[in-house]
Amino acid sequence: MDAQAWDQVVTLHGRVEHELAKALQRRHGIGLSEFRALCRLSRADDGELRMQELADLIGLNQSSVSRLVARLEAANLTRRDLCANDRRGVYTVITEEGRATVEKASPTYYETLSRSLDDASNDPRVSALVAALRGGAPVA
Repeated sequence: MDAQAWDQVVTLHGRVEHELAKALQRRHGIGLSEFRALCRLSRADDGELRMQELADLIGLNQSSVSRLVARLEAANLTRRDLCANDRRGVYTVITEEGRATVEKASPTYYETLSRSLDDASNDPRVSALVAALRGGAPVA
């Protein structure tokens, strides 16, 4: 049972992630990881997070988040800052341009997510999982 449920999660996740990434790239020129990082930063206190904390929140390793933040910095969406209490600590901070990007791209993200889940609810391989995620019956 666990393996079957997990297969449904992997199938649904892959499908939805693909649609989200495609829509964000096509309409806003940003990747899904970039969008998620900007969203986390926009909701963080003072718009900043330690690099490791950001990595944990968006499911990336330290090396991947460093490359991601470098891309965001190059696009002027974030900047780095040193921790005042611990000079070894590095923060990434969202810029006003980064906040504007989140605001512009969020409707695309949420519309695509809803549409992708609507489409998946018609697929018998994952429809029970979609229903459970949306507050319906648990996955069998």
